[in-house]
Amino acid sequence: MQRLTILAMVRGALALASIAVRSRGKLRSRYWQWRSETAFGSGRWPVSRAQRLHALLEYGDWVWRMRTLTRG
Repeated sequence: MQRLTILAMVRGALALASIAVRSRGKLRSRYWQWRSETAFGSGRWPVSRAQRLHALLEYGDWVWRMRTLTRG
């Protein structure tokens, strides 16, 4: 697990907040449950809470960077 910089954590949190707003706060919908299962498996969590948070922030940072690349 690679350490995230403070900037990456902030960008990740902002991107995740943006996704939550666009989803109208419905983060327990079938789509988001499916995304969670494909990312972390179903049933018991195979990773710790800290590892899940790290993965979410890392994903959010990736989303942020991809959006900035497409704005060109």
